[in-house]
Amino acid sequence: MDSTLTGQIAQLDTLDFTQLERVRQEALTTQAPWKAEYGAYQSGGWWTTSLMNASGDAGDVTIGDCAAQPTQLLEQMPATAALLAELGLNYMWVRLARLEANAFLWEHRDYDELEQVERHRLHIPLHTNTSAFLVTGGTKVHMAGGRIWRLTPTYAHGVCNLLGPDRIHLIADVYADDAYHRLARRPALHPTAAESLPTADPAVLAERLETARGMAALGYTEAAERMLLRLFYAYALPEGTVYDLIAELHTSLGDMEAATRWTTAKKHLLALTD
Repeated sequence: MDSTLTGQIAQLDTLDFTQLERVRQEALTTQAPWKAEYGAYQSGGWWTTSLMNASGDAGDVTIGDCAAQPTQLLEQMPATAALLAELGLNYMWVRLARLEANAFLWEHRDYDELEQVERHRLHIPLHTNTSAFLVTGGTKVHMAGGRIWRLTPTYAHGVCNLLGPDRIHLIADVYADDAYHRLARRPALHPTAAESLPTADPAVLAERLETARGMAALGYTEAAERMLLRLFYAYALPEGTVYDLIAELHTSLGDMEAATRWTTAKKHLLALTD
């Protein structure tokens, strides 16, 4: 597997099945204050709740640098607390993230707003299905259960759950230390976990843009935008292409305000500088 890709997404250590099942049951049954946050990054249907953060409030889900402390939610989840303690990592923030069926996290980058120190994002899939996958580097990756995965979110990436059921991951943002480096000493990505997306022919993109124009002309502008955004999950595209297509859509319709809004959104979501 390409080392460039394993730098973006990789499998780390395996987890004990019995322990993982206890954590999964807690995630499925504990009453959690799920919050919809980062609305500009998603289609709707992506929810989070905090297990460790700065305030101890599970409803505080906007991540930031801190010395994380357990929330009241984690205190109700002893198996999850035991797993986190056993890993012995230096936690910045720990969340449960739930992605509903037919929900998308749009192409974006993370960490740009945080302090410039070494940190990593770990995913532990608790409840998932094969139609839920991550796209990074023009490759779709289904994060299957049984392992800890490392995502490098400073690369442009997006996530979708096409058919359901809900995908629930435990996500831990951690500061690099000896415990992390021991965990990540042998990153790997099994070939069956990754699938290269096809390159989009310019004629295909032109056809999709024309379809979007027709939808917008009928008053379905938001649906047209979402159709273009979803191309990121079907084709290997140059970074930011879907946002450029939406800006081009609005320019062709004479709506320069909307075109500028999407050009600005591209810079924000992909952490681009002028």
